[in-house]
Amino acid sequence: MKDSTPTQLRFPAIAGFSVRADFDDGAVSSDFGALLLRGVDQQTGLIDRLASAIRDHRHPAYIDHSLSDLLRQRIFQTACGYADGNDANSLRHDPLFKLAAQRAPLDADTVLASGPTFSRLENALSRKDIYRLAQAFVEAFIESYAAPPAAIVLDMDHSEDRTHGQQELSFYNHHYASHCYLPLFVFEGLSGKLITAVLRPGKRPTGRENAAIIGRVVRRLRQAWPDTHIVLRGDGHFANPELMALCDDDAQMDFLFALAGNKALSPKAQPLLQAARRLHQSRCENARRLGDAPPSATRLYDDIDGYQAGSWPQAYRVVLKAEVMALGDNPRFVVTSLADPAPEALYRDLYCARGQDENFIKAVKNDLASDRTSDHAFLANHLRLFYACAAYTLIHSLRENTLCHTELAKAQPMSIILKLFKLAVRVVQYKDRIKLHLPSACPVKGLLHRVTELLYRARPPTPA
Repeated sequence: MKDSTPTQLRFPAIAGFSVRADFDDGAVSSDFGALLLRGVDQQTGLIDRLASAIRDHRHPAYIDHSLSDLLRQRIFQTACGYADGNDANSLRHDPLFKLAAQRAPLDADTVLASGPTFSRLENALSRKDIYRLAQAFVEAFIESYAAPPAAIVLDMDHSEDRTHGQQELSFYNHHYASHCYLPLFVFEGLSGKLITAVLRPGKRPTGRENAAIIGRVVRRLRQAWPDTHIVLRGDGHFANPELMALCDDDAQMDFLFALAGNKALSPKAQPLLQAARRLHQSRCENARRLGDAPPSATRLYDDIDGYQAGSWPQAYRVVLKAEVMALGDNPRFVVTSLADPAPEALYRDLYCARGQDENFIKAVKNDLASDRTSDHAFLANHLRLFYACAAYTLIHSLRENTLCHTELAKAQPMSIILKLFKLAVRVVQYKDRIKLHLPSACPVKGLLHRVTELLYRARPPTPA
């Protein structure tokens, strides 16, 4: 029932006209992206795969929305910028979200699920459901390749997910100086594809825990791709003997981890650091004589011989970056099972590329709100993390396959959301067809024509 007094927005007069706005036109949506996401989902089959991982214990007589419909609605909303479950209370009537769920957009009896429905879903999942969902992301990653790749890089990193209440397993983390969760993200470092993610308590992970999680992922990857070379790459808190032993057991797997300096390792860096200081001083003197700006830093690279930590199962190659800057020395170490390439190429080109993993995490966290984990229950928050992961996977597939060779081929998710998803659409429903009217002055008209044609012509995946 409409309000007796309609809500109006008032604006200053322009060119002699008064300006008012209201919310009376219910056949208009601001989220054209829901239809694009539906096309991508039809290509990948991601949401049906995720839904099949959940055991539905609801009584069939009381089910209005299937698990696939619930996940599709919530993931599409997340990908369009609506991270809160309560947003569904309004968006359940949105014509484009209804159309993306394959429902008549303007019929009153085709409304989507509400916020309380999603709250019940999130709090009904078991640990086994969450485990199968994590596996489903790995399966989707494998299916995204037409043929086994020659090599992949598993970039691993944890990210702070601050908590602000009485959430289960929220612990104080001294490194971040906050109460938080500490989810683990695993991306493929060469392509940026999400492999899987695990919501964790806020405490620092042990090497045994890291090895248990990565071991499950690697075993499934190895079943699908027995000959693919796998490289594990991570920062210093992954340099533990359990992950090293995991690589030692597989002839087609290597690791590359940062290594913290210590009282046994740091002295071995001094000879190369002294050489770097002399070179830096010489470069600064030459720059002064020529009237140029002094160099910001001087770096030398070399292998360190004769070092093995007591916890390591065997000796491994340790590479030193001896960096001298105006502020002082900055020695850095990495440990690896790779015999090649040379120290400089290994550190600069292979290890430093790990920094791109931070951008992948920022995309999931900042653009898609993976840290919106405000439920009391830990498993409910885990499902909310998976909403963001699924949204990232769909947008990445759109960018990699449909937007390739376009201006958005390397765009961040938020750029795609703002340019392609957030478009006003008037929906007209006839007896036998639905007509969508977009703005005449749409700046991405040509790009939308290309994207929709490719999605229209694409064939859905063959069921496994």
